[in-house]
Amino acid sequence: MSFARSLLNAFLLLASSTAVWFYWYAVYSARDLFSQSADGHAQKLPVSLLKPVSGIESDLYENLASFCRQDYPAYQIVFGVPSEQDPGLEVVRRVIRAFPEKDIHLVMCPQAQGTNPKVRSLVQMEAWAKHSILLVSDSDIRVGPDFLKRIVQPLSNPAVGAVTCMGRSRTNGLASVMEALRISTEFYPGVLVARKLEGVKFGLGSGIALRRGILEKIGGFAAISNHLADDFQLGFLVAKAGHQVVLSNDIVEHSFSRVSFRDVIRRQIRWFRGIRVSRPWSYGGLVFAQGVPMSLLFFLSMSGAAMGWVVLAVTWTSRLVMAHWVGGRFLQDSAAKKFLWLVPVQDVVSFAVWCAGFFGDTIDWRGERFRLTKAGTLVPQEAVVG
Repeated sequence: MSFARSLLNAFLLLASSTAVWFYWYAVYSARDLFSQSADGHAQKLPVSLLKPVSGIESDLYENLASFCRQDYPAYQIVFGVPSEQDPGLEVVRRVIRAFPEKDIHLVMCPQAQGTNPKVRSLVQMEAWAKHSILLVSDSDIRVGPDFLKRIVQPLSNPAVGAVTCMGRSRTNGLASVMEALRISTEFYPGVLVARKLEGVKFGLGSGIALRRGILEKIGGFAAISNHLADDFQLGFLVAKAGHQVVLSNDIVEHSFSRVSFRDVIRRQIRWFRGIRVSRPWSYGGLVFAQGVPMSLLFFLSMSGAAMGWVVLAVTWTSRLVMAHWVGGRFLQDSAAKKFLWLVPVQDVVSFAVWCAGFFGDTIDWRGERFRLTKAGTLVPQEAVVG
C-alpha cells in the first residue's frame, strides 16, 4: 500500500472515530439539557413578540394563532408585513379578528435599509414594541400555550441576556422529510454538543428572547440587517457583549411547506455557506462529524477487509442510535421516528452539499440574489429571474 493511500486511510479512520465520539456525546448532551427542569416560580416578565410575515407559509394561520393562545399574563404581538400586496397580510388580519382581546399591532414594513428581508422588517417593528423583553420568532413556527413561560424563564437571571430554542418539524412531502432529518439528527446534535463544549454563542430562528437594553447595546437589529445568518449573529453578539445565552429545552414546531428537492438543496447550500463565513474553522471541522460518508469511503478504500467492515458497522450503528435518541426521543421529531432508515442517505447528500458550501458566494433568497461576503454580509446583485 502506498504512503498516500495509507495517509488517506488514516485520515478516514480518524474522521470516522471522531464522528462516533460526536454521536455518543450528542446523546449525552441531549440528556443533560432535557433533564433540566424549569423554575415554576420565575417572574413573568412582560414580553413584546415580533413576528415578521412574508408570503404564505404552510399552516400560517395556525402558526400565528398559536402565539395568541399563550397562558401568559402580559404580552404584546407585533406582526410585520412587507406591503399591502403581500399574500400573508390577509392571514394576519384573520388572526387579529379572531383574537380581539389580545394586544396585537400590524405594521407595514416597506423596503428599508439593509439587505436581509426579515431583519429589515424587525428594524421597523421594534418601534411598536412596548416591553423590555423582546421575542423574535419566524412565521413557520407553532408553539404550545406555555411557550412564553418556558422561554422567558431564564431571563429572570440578570446574567442571562438571551434565550433560544430548537424545533421539531411538520413535514410535507419527501423532500421536506429529508430536510427535517438533517435538522433534527445532524444540525441540532451539533447545537447540543456546542452548548456543552463552548457554551451557547448563537441564536436559532425557532425563537430568540432577549433584553431590549442588550439589543440596543449591540447596535439594535440594524447591526445584523446585512447578515445572512441573522439568528446566529443575534445570539453571537449578545454573547460577545459578555452576556449569557441559554438554550431552552422547550421544543417548538416548525412547519415545512411542500418543496422540491432542488429547493431543499439550494436552501441547504445557503445555510452551509452562511455557516462557512460565520464560523470558518468550525465549518472545516464538520468533516469530523461526517461519520457515514467517511466510514463508507474507508470501507471502499480497504477493499472489503475486516477492518473496513468493523468501522462501517460501528459508525453506522452509532449514527442511527444517536438519530433515534436525539431526533426521535428527545426532540420528538416525526421524521426521525418514521424515516430513521433514510438517515444514511441524508448524510451522504449532506456531505455533498457541505463540500459544495466551500465554493461560491451567490445566495438566492425569496426571489432576490445576493453575493455573500467573507464577513457574512449580503450584497445585492441582479434580480432573480423565474
